[in-house]
Amino acid sequence: MTKEIAIGDVKIGGNNTIALIAGPCVIENEQHAMRHAEGIRKICDKQGIPFVYKSSYDKANRSNVKSYRGPGIDKGLKILAKIKKEINIPVLSDVHCRAELLKAEEVLDIIQIPAFLCRQTDFVIEAAKTKKVINVKKGQFLAPWDMKNIIEKIEASGNKNIIITERGTMFGYNNLVSDFRSLEIMREFGYPVVYDATHSVQLPGGKGSSSGGDRKFVTALSRAAAAVGCDGLFLEVHEDPDKAPCDGPNMINFKMLEKLLREVKEISDISNPHCN
Repeated sequence: MTKEIAIGDVKIGGNNTIALIAGPCVIENEQHAMRHAEGIRKICDKQGIPFVYKSSYDKANRSNVKSYRGPGIDKGLKILAKIKKEINIPVLSDVHCRAELLKAEEVLDIIQIPAFLCRQTDFVIEAAKTKKVINVKKGQFLAPWDMKNIIEKIEASGNKNIIITERGTMFGYNNLVSDFRSLEIMREFGYPVVYDATHSVQLPGGKGSSSGGDRKFVTALSRAAAAVGCDGLFLEVHEDPDKAPCDGPNMINFKMLEKLLREVKEISDISNPHCN
């Protein structure tokens, strides 16, 4: 059993039911973000699944310099603060450098370390010093046992509010594969492990100037993760993925989300019969 991490009323790990971290890849505008937070919240309430809203104020790792990155830290955090206050849900966003941490920690309930930055020691340590919950996306280039070193960097700063997220492993060029042994291996470190099903079907740089993906596999991989045993799912959700400014090919819509969560919760409750 992993440690329980509390984010307000949301509890991830321990004997708690599977949780969801979800939202559009990037903040598009305030109305769009509010609509998605409310819509996903309703679906989660219906299924009895704890929910953390995720959307990025800046996607600093886009393939193309012309790609949409988001509204930026000031406007983006203002939108996330409104969601947090008015919809009463915890919020998460990527943070890409130490200079952003002072502003980000004022709003975010969970600071997410992007996969490409998970081994940047100084950045990880500074993020840990905020004492916020830190969600580390496992780098596509790392073995699951390598995450122990990153956990120790965070713990060294006195922070034991840690979540680890699996998002697939590089499998040749422009492709990812999921090794579900990693969920078992990383849960042995004692902290909640989340499975990122939408980024796991991403094809990094698959379109040359942007990433591709294949959302039809999201449900199958989510079911498998729940059966193996994970403490939460990470899903990028958009009302119209094909019109999303980034990550559209691997995002799912509301209808797909509702069906997926119903199935995943049933599987998770069977694999973890002691959950609350």
